[in-house]
Amino acid sequence: MDLDALATDIKTWGREHGFQRIGIARAELADAEPRLREWLERGWHGEMHYMSLHGARRARPAELIPGTVTVIVGRMDYLPAEARDPRTRLDDGESAYIARYALGRDYHKVLRRRMQRLADRIEQAIGPFGYRVFTDTGPVMEKPLARNAGLGWIGKHTNLIDTDDGSWFFLGELFTDLPLPTDEPPGAPYAGDHCGSCTACIEVCPTQAIVAPYQLDARRCISYLTIEHPGSIDPALRPLMGNRIYGCDDCQLFCPWNKFAKVSSEPDFAPRHGLDDAKLVELFAWSEQEFLAKTEGTAIWRIGHERWLRNLAVALGNALAKATEAGDPKRAAAARGALAARSDHQSPLVREHVAWALEQDRA
Repeated sequence: MDLDALATDIKTWGREHGFQRIGIARAELADAEPRLREWLERGWHGEMHYMSLHGARRARPAELIPGTVTVIVGRMDYLPAEARDPRTRLDDGESAYIARYALGRDYHKVLRRRMQRLADRIEQAIGPFGYRVFTDTGPVMEKPLARNAGLGWIGKHTNLIDTDDGSWFFLGELFTDLPLPTDEPPGAPYAGDHCGSCTACIEVCPTQAIVAPYQLDARRCISYLTIEHPGSIDPALRPLMGNRIYGCDDCQLFCPWNKFAKVSSEPDFAPRHGLDDAKLVELFAWSEQEFLAKTEGTAIWRIGHERWLRNLAVALGNALAKATEAGDPKRAAAARGALAARSDHQSPLVREHVAWALEQDRA
């Protein structure tokens, strides 16, 4: 088997299946393991207990999936072309802000299907081989693997960045038993770092979750608070969340490298149900049935209606404070009325956040 030719073919087939770039890395992450261990020991994973379940195997692909020799990593752009300007959304107190990656079809489904098709294409060419597909669905350190596959560097906000395409992209992995030639860049783990002296992501983070370059305390991150965190949100962090009800994009929005980002041509990532232009009051009024129906097939669906209402209550509290401070009685009344309608909700979690939100009325 001509492995060099196969690696070239795999990259061509990957592009045919919708990936903008394909890279190949060795199944080895020795440099990432100490950082993972330190992050877990500090408790920065919060209540994401699954992060520690597999121990060191998360940083040892060949132990996680025995027989793994190389990892094929695919990168797919997701920034939707049709979505409303994100910075405008953040400045609009009445609007709900949802992270750009979650506006369309659930990326887990899209990338997993495409990676499987790539695996099928390889099998057609060489016959059966050992592999397993991952797309943010298992204990995989995908950003270090992508870095080692030559797809970019890990920036100070801990996201992967590419000099030509910014950071608005998803990653998918194919663990294989094929001894393919790799694209691993030479040198130390941060030899390809192009962040330089820039600290834009650190300065703009609403909750100061990026506690130092390359160090993220997930417990303060709005993406964690609105998606992974199951309980009460720290009252000290609530005012800092603004109108962000699902995820947060600030560290990417203000990263200078994203001036090179490409919008996605993938129809699955186009906004659904007007989620890129929805009002907080409108979304807070959704019944559980409406929530399930209108988020079906998206990443949002998995947080459930209770967390959805919790997040929206915080955002409405911030909107209420903003409206009263601005002397806008109409907007204040709309937020106040929406919150009052949920003040006796069956969920103690929702009631707590609604009560807090109503206390933000500074009229």
